[in-house]
Amino acid sequence: MGDILELQEIAADEKNVLAQMVGMDHEQVLFCQDRATGLKAIIAVHNTVLGPALGGTRMWSYAKEEDALTDVLRLSRGMTYKNSISGLNLGGGKAVIIGNSHTDKNEALFRRFGQFVDSLSGKYITAEDVGISPQDMTWVNKETNYVAGLPGKSGDPSPVTAYGVYVGMKACAKAQFGNDSLSGLKVSVQGAGHVGQYLIKHLTDEGAEVFVTDIHEPSLKEVSTKYGANIVGLDEIYDLDVDVYAPCALGATVNDETLERLKCSIIAGAANNQLMKESIHGKAVMDRGIIYAPDYMINAGGVINCFAEVDERSSEWAMEKAAQIYDTTLEIVNGSKATNTPTYAIANKMAEDRIKQAKK
Repeated sequence: MGDILELQEIAADEKNVLAQMVGMDHEQVLFCQDRATGLKAIIAVHNTVLGPALGGTRMWSYAKEEDALTDVLRLSRGMTYKNSISGLNLGGGKAVIIGNSHTDKNEALFRRFGQFVDSLSGKYITAEDVGISPQDMTWVNKETNYVAGLPGKSGDPSPVTAYGVYVGMKACAKAQFGNDSLSGLKVSVQGAGHVGQYLIKHLTDEGAEVFVTDIHEPSLKEVSTKYGANIVGLDEIYDLDVDVYAPCALGATVNDETLERLKCSIIAGAANNQLMKESIHGKAVMDRGIIYAPDYMINAGGVINCFAEVDERSSEWAMEKAAQIYDTTLEIVNGSKATNTPTYAIANKMAEDRIKQAKK
């Protein structure tokens, strides 16, 4: 009887997963587990109309497996829009590995994950994301060639991601203040990982005053020592009187609770899925007079860098392509102001129109 109940629960879970896939229009979701290495991972392929699905692998200690599924579904959908709006011939996909990126890594785990990636026969190309390093991707590459961001090739995509966020932030400043200089502006950066650190360097080099928070104490000390960033508490970041809030960690930090506390004029950061609910919080941000740079557009530098590797283009091409985020940001923000439409909706339509055209 216990086995029957367990099978019924599994069937109910599968039905729930399929309902979520249908709701977000995903093509495929692959659940991966290996007892010997401790691997628990999910690979989500959202859309391959424009090309193979490319998107990074994230390693995170999710509280529940349901949280990991929600994250990978949202992230993979975001990659479809990111690749489309960036003009890349790529679809959208993403992977998450459930675990602590500081304590649970080993070569065997990543090689086993690489075997699962390889089983998709090129439908999904992986790369780095939160909690993943170039070394990790080297291990994955021992089992599959469907990997981007490898050392000796395009390498760590973080510098290009940070540069795209930086120029997008400057475009937002141009639209909000009439001048794209960030000198003298106060910027709060949530997250001092690879991308956050490169972004902080750009900001401080231009003369912005930076406030930073992170769950990893050594990273905070590093950016404070190197760049003079002001360290603040994890919760304190939402109450600062700043010009720009730059979420560069996990998503959904723009929500009902934080919007009541944020005092910024611009939201522009590297994190994915910054709005908890697009339709609600995208409009709420606009109604408050805050310019929101759609996350998948402004943080596209990383995937541009990976595409350059896959398509055998130069690092100079990748940086020039990332620089175009400035113009795309201005186009979206100006379109939002002209039509009183939230920026996320303007960006979504641009991405969807390109996919619809490709289908024709």
